Amino acid sequence: MNPQQPNPEGAIDVELSEDIAEGVYANLAMIAHSNSEFILDFIRLMPGVPKAKVKARIILTPEHAKRLLEALRENISRFEEAYGGINEPNEFRFPTAGGFGGPAGQA
Repeated sequence: MNPQQPNPEGAIDVELSEDIAEGVYANLAMIAHSNSEFILDFIRLMPGVPKAKVKARIILTPEHAKRLLEALRENISRFEEAYGGINEPNEFRFPTAGGFGGPAGQA
């Protein structure tokens, strides 16, 4: 947005720093939840290395987790319309992370 112009009502001015804009590569996501939040751990798993590192952790309210799910569905649909279908992942499942409370999932 142009700093000279006021934000239209309801608009959010989002700032993206250079270090965050670079992003972090992850090829595994593990999800856990409690009664009040969802925890998304983004992990980089390297072939032949038995230890994987969590590169980012995002904590969401259940409402925001559901909004994220819907936003992903919408964006995947747009992507597939533009570029063709995405291959379904194979049947291999990574071990689940435990201990937070509630079932863990992978993506």
